This record gives sequence, C-alpha cells and structure tokens, in this order.
Amino acid sequence: MKKTSTIVMALALLMAMTQCKKNESTGDADNTGETVTIMLNVGNDDGSKVIVNPALGTVNFEEGDKIYVGSGGKYVGMLTHDGNHHFVGNITNPIDGQPLQFYFLGDVTPQEILSAGITEECSVVISDQTEHLPVISYAPSNENYSSSAYTYTAHLLNKCALVKFNVTTPSTTPIYITGMKNKVTVDFTQNTVTPSMDGDGDIVLCAGNEESFERWVILLPQAALEEGEEGTVHSKYGDYLGTRPAIPAITNNGYHVEGIELIVNTKNYPEGATNGLFTINSNGDQVYFSKGNLQYIESESPHYWKFADNQWSYFGESNHYMYQGGYNRDLFCWGTSGYNHGAVCYYPTGQSHNYEDFYAYGNWEYNLYDQTGQADWGYNAISNGGNQENSGWRTPSIQEWEYLFNTRNTISGIRWVQGRVVGGYNGTILLPDNWDTSLYELNDPNGGNFTSNIIEVNDWINILEPNGAIFLPAAGRWHWNVGYSYSGANWSISYEYFGTLGLYWSSSAYNNERAYRMFFASGGIDFMSNAPAGEYRYDGFSVRLVKDCNP
Repeated sequence: MKKTSTIVMALALLMAMTQCKKNESTGDADNTGETVTIMLNVGNDDGSKVIVNPALGTVNFEEGDKIYVGSGGKYVGMLTHDGNHHFVGNITNPIDGQPLQFYFLGDVTPQEILSAGITEECSVVISDQTEHLPVISYAPSNENYSSSAYTYTAHLLNKCALVKFNVTTPSTTPIYITGMKNKVTVDFTQNTVTPSMDGDGDIVLCAGNEESFERWVILLPQAALEEGEEGTVHSKYGDYLGTRPAIPAITNNGYHVEGIELIVNTKNYPEGATNGLFTINSNGDQVYFSKGNLQYIESESPHYWKFADNQWSYFGESNHYMYQGGYNRDLFCWGTSGYNHGAVCYYPTGQSHNYEDFYAYGNWEYNLYDQTGQADWGYNAISNGGNQENSGWRTPSIQEWEYLFNTRNTISGIRWVQGRVVGGYNGTILLPDNWDTSLYELNDPNGGNFTSNIIEVNDWINILEPNGAIFLPAAGRWHWNVGYSYSGANWSISYEYFGTLGLYWSSSAYNNERAYRMFFASGGIDFMSNAPAGEYRYDGFSVRLVKDCNP
C-alpha cells in the first residue's frame, strides 16, 4: 500500500508492492518574515479522486487531503491538496538547518486544536472507515530547511497496513470490530507516530451481506490478536453479533491480501423483545419493543408482571372490577408501577378518582423515569422480559411516540399502517427502520384504517413479526364516571372501546391533571397536544415498553 505520485511511479514499480513513498517538490517559496508559503507538486493523473487499488496496494491523493508539517519540535503548518496536482499552504517559523517533518493523517481531523509554533502533539482516531481508508504516513524531508531553498523531497512511508476482510452478515448497518489499535499520536518533539487504542478499539466497516463481502481496511501496527469473545464484532446497533477472528501481527506497510473471515450473523436482542429496531429521536438512538402489552398477574401468588403472550392480546372485559383484588389486568392508571415512589396511589390496582393521587414522586411535574425511575412500569422485574429489576425496560416519552410515527426515516418510507389480524384484533402496526416492502404488501402506508390491511394470523406469525413488525392492539380503556354510588362516592368505573380505541401511556407528565398518551382510532393517531376532557391520570390505559439498543 502506498501514497504515490507520477513523479516516482517508475521507481515504485521496482520496489516492494506495499512500499509507501511520495516524492514531493516545492515550486517557488515566498518567505515573508516568519511565514513560508509552500507548494508541493504531486502530479496525480486524475488530480482529485481517491483510488484504492488492492492489487497494488496504492492509494492516490484527492482534493482536500492535508499534510501536517513539523519543524523544531513544533507543528508549523498544514498543506492542502488543491485538486490540481498540488499541496499548498503556509508554515510558520521553520528551523534553518533541520529537515521538515511531513505527516499524512488520513484526512481525519485531529482531536486537538493545532497552533503553529505551539502545538507539540496531536492525535487522530481512524475508527470510521465506512467511506474512505485513512492511510497514515510520515517522512522527514531529504533536505534540511533553508530560507534560500525552494525544493524539498521526501518518501512518505506507511505507518499502517492494508488488510482485507471477507464480511458475511445480513446487517444493513456498519460493522464494528473491537479491541483494535485505532488511534495515532504524532509527537512533533520526537518526530514519532505512535498507535494506541481509543475507547473500545472500534474499527468500523461498511455493512456486508449474506454472501461474502470483500472489504479493505486500514489497521495500525499491533501484536497478533487471539480470537475474541462473542460480540467483539457487531453491527452498528448490536442487533447482529459475531466473534473477532484471530488477527495476525500488523506491521508498518503491511499488505494482507489473503482475506480474514468476519462472520456477523448471530441475532441479538433482549429477552422479551421483538427483533425490530426503531429510531426514536434525531440523535439516531434506537429501541426494541416488548413482544406484547404489559400485564399484571394478580390471580397467582406471588403476583408478577409479564408481557402478553402475543402482540394482539389484551384482557378486555376481564379487567372488570379493577377495584377488587385477584384480577389480572393490562390497563393501568398512570405511574402505578407498584413501587412506593411518592404517589398516593402507586400500586397496579390503585383506586382513586383524584388525579393528584397519581403524581410521580409526589409532584405533578415529574415524568415516570425521573428521580429513581421507580414510577415507570419498566423498573419491575418482568417474568418473560429478563426477570430482573431495573433492567432497562421503560415507557416511551411522548416525544418518542411522536417521532416513531411522524418523523423517523425508514428504508421503505413506511413508518406505520393500520390493520386487523384475523380473529377480530384491530390495531396499529409499527414497521421497523429496515422494513423490506417485498416481504408483505401493506396498504395505505402512514395512514389508513383498521380495514386497510387484513392480515392472516399465520402471515403475522411467519412474516411480519419475525421481520420486526409491532402490533399495538386497540385494547380500550377503563374510566371513572360520575353518577354511580361506590363506597359512598358518586362514581363508577366503565370499561369501553375494546377493539375500537388504543390508548397507550407515555412517560411524560402534561399538567396537574393529565399525563401524555398516544391515542389511535381507525383512521387516525393523536399524541395529546391538548388532552380531551375525560382522560386523566386516574384512567386505565395500555402500556407498551421499549428497551434502548446498546451495542
């Protein structure tokens, strides 16, 4: 592998295939006081485009490439390729009688702010190799600097290696290899280039496919690595895992053409989650959804929490008489996680028609996972969701619900549809970010009504759900009503809208009476920017939990 120019091409072909070199010569130098303007003639044939030639290991310069210059133990300036066979730039206070030091750092921006005549050290991280290969090379000038001299030459030698991987993965996102040296530190005082590990030591490659996918990468010198543990290679969001294979010792200017097999196809997602990933904010964070609505099982002892056995299930009329014990339920008042987080009514069977009894942590302004997080249902140990307390399950915020439905970008352009699973289960279907439209024909994308898509149970089980689709059933609500005497109060509870409305709590407080919820009926979605009368914190809505994707 080499950074090469036409000036030295003839010589290059006579040397080792991976030898990195570049003769660079200045044009006229304009020395005005302490600053010298230098033009390096590189003579590329195309003058602008990076070309990686795996057969020869060559990489040509491109417009915008930068060479950092050191002199006298300091950084003294930067030269930039102008797209017309030249590097041009200023250097400040070069030292007479000493070589100039030239560093090509792969066009990765240094982590530090460089000041000419002051900076003694800088570093770059070459993790991201999804768009170009960050070649690292260095050489001193063959001639000592002189204010009266205009021509300097140097052979830039690689401080890295070109390595081929054969990547096999169904992931459509970049692939991470961990545990690698991925940082280069330039010490201008010692004229050294030192590799080290930054963070988890990630090297990030473009996604592969289910067939072998040839991918060339830049690796820094390091000792041979033994085979890693599961997860030492993974897709960007951690939904596919693999094991880093043994990697041979990497030396300066190495050229590994054999191809290292990199298999990343173990499906990875949390217990209790479906396998689709959904972006929930503009930062690109993604979540998994639970495999069913949350349920509290009080008919068994000890009582426990679980996710519904399938995505369309809800108890419906069996939620009746919630003010009595011994009933299983999946419609909850806001914040009734079971933890005494400061609310008057915090138990899943909590009963009150006073909205102030359902303040998270005793204050209407708090959201469910503020403070200790114990007001959120996801804080519980969920029997078929890992069965561990505080394991990361949580209720989406209202901003996340709205982003899921209205904003996120998906490969297919489809975020949601409405439909019916045969058997009479109406609901709204969320499609994952990577939904493939060829899998199943869906009508009225990002709209429609419950009759737009009639889905056979077998199609849901064998096609939609395995490919990450989420079904939110129209599970109705329970609601306090005026006009009936119960325990001396003029109130009653009604159970209504089963199969016609879906009301799902968010974790977000709204005002002293209400909390935000996501609502849908046949033909529409609403996020309660202005809550209608008759929906309060003390009403019972569905809960669907998510878990953050942490690769």
